[in-house]
Amino acid sequence: MAGLTKFSILPLFDINDLLPMEDATIAPAAAVPTTDAPDLLAHPFPASDHTCQNCGFQGSGRFCQQCGQNYDTHRITLPHLAHEVFHLFTHVEKGFLYTLKELALRPGDMQRRYLAGQRTRFQKPFSSFFLAATITALGQYAIKMLLIKMYGMSGESEDYFRHYFALMQVGLLPLYAFITWLFFRKSGYNYAEIAVVVCYSLSLVVLVVVLINAARLIWPYFDSRYVELPMVVLYNTWTYFRLFPTASRWQLALKSMFINTGCFFLSQLAGYIASLYLVH
Repeated sequence: MAGLTKFSILPLFDINDLLPMEDATIAPAAAVPTTDAPDLLAHPFPASDHTCQNCGFQGSGRFCQQCGQNYDTHRITLPHLAHEVFHLFTHVEKGFLYTLKELALRPGDMQRRYLAGQRTRFQKPFSSFFLAATITALGQYAIKMLLIKMYGMSGESEDYFRHYFALMQVGLLPLYAFITWLFFRKSGYNYAEIAVVVCYSLSLVVLVVVLINAARLIWPYFDSRYVELPMVVLYNTWTYFRLFPTASRWQLALKSMFINTGCFFLSQLAGYIASLYLVH
């Protein structure tokens, strides 16, 4: 075309730059300096001098990552045992004394909270009961020995129900729970849950019984059953009132009377049978 002027396009780069250079060499990558750091990917827990005495695993921290045992397994001594006992009785958030305090101040409500799932702050029901029964048995034995020493009372004067009180309560617990469940089977709680309620109640009752019996150290011929029976009936009735807050009070009181009467005759029968088979 006559109207167009000629122009030339200058190359932006030399085509030779694209061609491989005969003498060009690729420089090797710089070597990464090696260190003595442990390979954390190969072993997630750095090596240490902690060796688990239970499974032999080596790791760090206070507890074994393999089995969960504390690395510090010091030798058991008398101070260690004293610390364990002290910890058992003074652990407020999850201990025996805290559970007893709740049973004394809020019976029924405490069991209802436990059955509803609020369990971390309470001692488990059967451990509470067996611990209370053990303390009661030791207390009854101590009272008996003191009565013999202080007043010369013969051990033969002790009836078998009082002598084997704690042991019989352990054996009668399932029957107590069954009698209670018969009267509250329509409450929504199953037998096992009612057994938990009874177990907690008995934990406090047996301890109060041994405290009442301690009055015999002052009045040796005091018949503590005249105090124990009304106390048990009133405490169990109070427990049912708070365990079933929406139920009729007079119906709960009536059921409590039947339950306590049945449990009383059952315990007396057990004491009579014990006297037949354990005499001499």
